[in-house]
Amino acid sequence: MRLTRLTRALGTATLTAGFLFAGLPAASADQVRDAQWANQYFDLEKVWQVTKGDGVTVAVIDTGVDASHPDLTGSVLRGFDPGGQGRDAKPTEEHGTGMASLIAGHGHGTDTGMVGLAPGVKILPIYRGTATNGDAIPDGIKWAVDHGAKVINISQVSSGDGRDDLPDAVAYAIKHGVLVVAGSGNDGGEVRSPANIPGVLAVGAVDKNEQIWPKSNYGPEVMLTAPGSDIVMAGVAGLGSCNKQYCLADGTSIATAYVSAAAALVYAKFPNLTPGQVANRLVKSAAAPASGGKTPDPHYGYGVIQPYDALTKNIPTGSAQGPLGAPSGSAPSAGASAPGDSQGGSSGNGGLGTPGAAPELKQSSGATPMIIAAVGGVLVLIVVLIVIVVVNNRRRSRAQAVQPPVGGPAPYGAAPGWPPAQPPFGQQGPPGQQPPPYGYPPPQQPYNNPYQDGGQSR
Repeated sequence: MRLTRLTRALGTATLTAGFLFAGLPAASADQVRDAQWANQYFDLEKVWQVTKGDGVTVAVIDTGVDASHPDLTGSVLRGFDPGGQGRDAKPTEEHGTGMASLIAGHGHGTDTGMVGLAPGVKILPIYRGTATNGDAIPDGIKWAVDHGAKVINISQVSSGDGRDDLPDAVAYAIKHGVLVVAGSGNDGGEVRSPANIPGVLAVGAVDKNEQIWPKSNYGPEVMLTAPGSDIVMAGVAGLGSCNKQYCLADGTSIATAYVSAAAALVYAKFPNLTPGQVANRLVKSAAAPASGGKTPDPHYGYGVIQPYDALTKNIPTGSAQGPLGAPSGSAPSAGASAPGDSQGGSSGNGGLGTPGAAPELKQSSGATPMIIAAVGGVLVLIVVLIVIVVVNNRRRSRAQAVQPPVGGPAPYGAAPGWPPAQPPFGQQGPPGQQPPPYGYPPPQQPYNNPYQDGGQSR
């Protein structure tokens, strides 16, 4: 299955400007930092006062990562090539290095070079293909999960439906508390695989004005958007279309890298969250779509990521699945803390508090106590109904026992002044003796059953 990268180098004129970033004197390296408009958009200094993502590993399933790039030294772990050729550390294109730099770039020297959104993160590079360049994404996902990744960045799309085991690989990741993030595609059409797999956080791209990048694929699967136009990224000298140390590019893969970095920051702050709860924080803190319409929007999803708000807003933890679709067998092993804890629930003081213990989540075994509880509830309801019927019958029997026949004598032992027989219709009774209300004695009031409609607790 052929894979397609999601970053598109800009046109010839713009590429020339991008290539000028390389080979300049060291004093001009600030041009790289200054050109990173997304850094100002995210307000990185403010974000980094909360966390830089230390302690979190992000897997980058791509074309390999150049660990010797000056903005990535010390941040790249030993990775994996399913084809056994070591291409995780020997890039075949600049794409994977670029994605890694957007996530974990730390610059070099004093304010020189480029920085990513989460410079404290470690990158786990995984090559995207087999020895014959077949689709190795499912193998890469499972390997990343087994080797400590908390977020898996896939800035790739498959040219077809993908391998049959891709949904199983996504389910495996979610079950082990790992979030999979993928780009929607760059041809302006429908969301492509693997971003359209349930459980994957699908990402679209926006420009400097928060307008959708024209070639960003769209559909109901898109959950979030992020900057993806005119973005500086690291390159690999002499390799790929970038061919230099830095270049400009655009595409949904760039936006995907930024969302992966934002998710890593959330994991660093709230390590007990499930993948769905991490997605929930990103969704609930996203900036409203520029379209001004309802969310989720097929182009914007729930909006553009706001990392600082995702880290600091008082957002309820939510369900384990959160806004993610749920592949079969994907119940996450990571626990959800109760509302009011460090995950942003509504605590009494409004603070974030201390992380709570993660409760154990059950799958099919959780059905047994639910059945027992349901049967018990039915039995209690039956007993209540029987009691109601018995009481009503007894009351009805007493009323019938003391009601005099119309026109007949008062029952034995009746008190003086027993009401006389009701006169025929249209005749007035004796003075001072008005007939009893129609239907004497009064009818029984119906029992208000709290388990019937209107009173049932839901």
